[in-house]
Amino acid sequence: MKNKLEKRIELSSWIIMSFLLIVLVPRSKIREAQLSFLFKQVITWIFGLLVVEKNLISYPSRLFFKKANKSSFTFEYFVYPALCSFFNLYYPEKRNPFYKFCYYFVFSGIITGFELIACKYTKLINYKNWTWYWSLITMWITYYISRIYYRWFFKDKLKAPVV
Repeated sequence: MKNKLEKRIELSSWIIMSFLLIVLVPRSKIREAQLSFLFKQVITWIFGLLVVEKNLISYPSRLFFKKANKSSFTFEYFVYPALCSFFNLYYPEKRNPFYKFCYYFVFSGIITGFELIACKYTKLINYKNWTWYWSLITMWITYYISRIYYRWFFKDKLKAPVV
């Protein structure tokens, strides 16, 4: 069986992220999580396809849609959007700017770290004309865009006084 490790990693990420979504998204915040998830899918669809089609990154081993799409369905359309849901739900709105900067850095850095490990030890991702810092920067930017959209969409709810 080819790419056994890669298949285990992809299946595990589906199971773990599904479990985390069920456990960490409160019932009262499902709508907010869903908006973040779907909006991030739109962003990653555009950027993910652009990066793959420009031959900057390749995904040699993929579990889903191998012939339909060259990008990683698991990462681009499920794991990363799910993490964006957590990012927006638990964003430290009332904290100082340095804390917010660290929040962005932690979310972007953890994903970049896992991507580097996957690039080095598996066939899940292959950097062709790409480096880790481009991943960190693009993830940071997409988190920022999603945060702007989230704040715009829920502006009335965010301004409402806490009772």
